[in-house]
Amino acid sequence: MIMLQINNLHATINGKEILKGINLTVRDGEVHAIMGLNGAGKSTLSNVIVGHPAYEVTQGSITFNGKDLLKMAPEERAHEGIFLSFQQPVEIPGVSMVNFMRAALNAKRQYLGQEPMSAGDFLKLMREKRKIVELDSRLTSRSVNEGFSGGEKKRNEIFQMAMLEPTFSILDETDSGLDVDALRIVAEGFNKLRTPKTSAIVITHYQRLLDYLKPDIIHVLIGGMIVKTGGPELALEIENRGFDWIKDEAGL
Repeated sequence: MIMLQINNLHATINGKEILKGINLTVRDGEVHAIMGLNGAGKSTLSNVIVGHPAYEVTQGSITFNGKDLLKMAPEERAHEGIFLSFQQPVEIPGVSMVNFMRAALNAKRQYLGQEPMSAGDFLKLMREKRKIVELDSRLTSRSVNEGFSGGEKKRNEIFQMAMLEPTFSILDETDSGLDVDALRIVAEGFNKLRTPKTSAIVITHYQRLLDYLKPDIIHVLIGGMIVKTGGPELALEIENRGFDWIKDEAGL
């Protein structure tokens, strides 16, 4: 089944066109990696999918499980099952991890017509999910991301993903700033959450994250367009040869 369908997507920010005709199909259970140079439009694509208000879609369509995504508010998209792991997770001083996650989880449950989760069940769920990414229990008692290291912030993102159980996740350069051990823990946490019914887009510059995640399909985004698509071997070729040969091949 097709989960995400993007057709001829054009998008601008502050009047400047960044996406210039993106076409992308993601099916249930697939992990797609998007690679490209800085400024190619990778993060813009993720922001448009989740509904960042600074970006304006000027042409094209996005459907998610058959629904018109562009007609949904950002919070509706999240409740429908879309999750974005930020490149640079923000700190939220004064808001505890426990209260933040419980509010987010119960908001989604309300949207789906479910009863709020009791405090006892919620804390039990937190303990279970925390183990997936080896997140220190002391961190969940603090304010969201406040005083966290870079690796702890990225683990916290995957922990939030585990709690909310999205069907479609976007990892936007989750590997940036991570040492080898933190990268392994984050990637293994992501892999434990994969199911035949969940899909993801992974945005990265580097092969090392893909060694852990093993995506099904690789796309190269240059100049606001996907100019090449291939299997996992494409990422290895980019690691060895860079992007210039792809630009030459595409006539850019």
